[in-house]
Amino acid sequence: MNSKAVSADKLMEDLRLVVTDAEELLRATAGQAGEKVAAARARAEVSIDAAKARIAQAGYAAAAQTREAAKVADEYVHDNPWASIGVAAAVGVVIGILIAKK
Repeated sequence: MNSKAVSADKLMEDLRLVVTDAEELLRATAGQAGEKVAAARARAEVSIDAAKARIAQAGYAAAAQTREAAKVADEYVHDNPWASIGVAAAVGVVIGILIAKK
C-alpha cells in the first residue's frame, strides 16, 4: 500500500471519528435551550450529514478502484500465465530468503 493510500485511509478514519464525536456532542446537548444553541445544532447536523455522505462516496470510489485493479490483474494473469507463474515463483523465493535470514 502506498503512502497516499495510507494517508487517505487515515484521513477517512479521522473523519469518521470526528463525525462520531460530533453526533455524541449533539446528543449530549439535546436538552439545551436557546436560539443560538438551536442554530448551531442545526448547522452541525447538516455538516454531519454531508460528511457522512462524503465518507460513503469515498468508500464507493475505493471499492470501484479495487474492483478495477482486480479485473486488470485477472486479465493480465489470463493473458500471460507463464509470466505470472514466474513472478509468483520469484516473489516466493524472495520471501523464503527473507524468512530464512531471521
